[in-house]
Amino acid sequence: MSLRSSFSPRRPLTGAVLVSLIGIAALFIVIVIAHAGPERTTRETKKATKAPDATASPRADRAAPPDGVKLPPADGANFDYQINEPYDPPSGVEIVSRDREAPPAPGLYNICYVNAFQAQPDAQDDWDPDLLLRDADGEVVMDADWGEALLDIGTADKRRRIADTVGDWIDGCAEAGYQGVEPDNYDSYTRSRDLLTEDDAMAFIALLADRAHAAHLAIGQKNTLELASHREELGLDFAVAEECGEQSPPECDDYTEAFPAVIMIEYRDSGLRTACAGRERPDSAANVAIVRRDLDVSAPDGDGYVRETCD
Repeated sequence: MSLRSSFSPRRPLTGAVLVSLIGIAALFIVIVIAHAGPERTTRETKKATKAPDATASPRADRAAPPDGVKLPPADGANFDYQINEPYDPPSGVEIVSRDREAPPAPGLYNICYVNAFQAQPDAQDDWDPDLLLRDADGEVVMDADWGEALLDIGTADKRRRIADTVGDWIDGCAEAGYQGVEPDNYDSYTRSRDLLTEDDAMAFIALLADRAHAAHLAIGQKNTLELASHREELGLDFAVAEECGEQSPPECDDYTEAFPAVIMIEYRDSGLRTACAGRERPDSAANVAIVRRDLDVSAPDGDGYVRETCD
């Protein structure tokens, strides 16, 4: 007996049978939907709560120094500023800042001073002519107070080229044994006759921060309080604040709020007193090192040598 002879698809369905089949089909559909619904919800939830790409938030990535980068011990540490001429640090000094061409002080935390945004007076000719900032007449824009040409960080290509040179200096600091780097003249855009912008400065220092961290150096923001709120996204680790106690109103607390470690340098007795008083307030962060130096940052055998601390 063939299967065809036992079941004929041509046989007409009765009303009762048809209703039963429709009911069974409807029940099957309900079961399928009930089973599939939670699965779709779970997938959608997983998609919505997926962890963000680690590269999507520069601020989160740079909020803390990378592994291998050590911050200066600026919790009341004794600091000496020796960027003009190195000499044996006074007894008790824990942190020293010196020019990149000077050797670090043995056994201390050493910060390497680098003139990153301007050309040293005797080194202007070392730069390609197009990397010096020029006005509409082609004249080099100068920092009149120090006789230094401003470097042109106004385009991505020029920033890259300048960062290649400054980056080599930073690598040299690391090879010499420094633990941190202090790129000076971050605020050069304020002397640029509106030819440079804050964005130019921040884009350039971010390149230097990457280079410093690659060399396992902490990098400090020099002055430029108006950009301190960007320090995490730019990868800046500490601050070097000149004359924060001399400003009206004083700016020292603003630096300690923005940075985990702050080195304060004053050049007048009044500024030193203000900076030191801020350190003693119960609500003030204790992550500071404070020194008063003479404006020429002389060595002890110099005529104008001044060095005072809060203690």
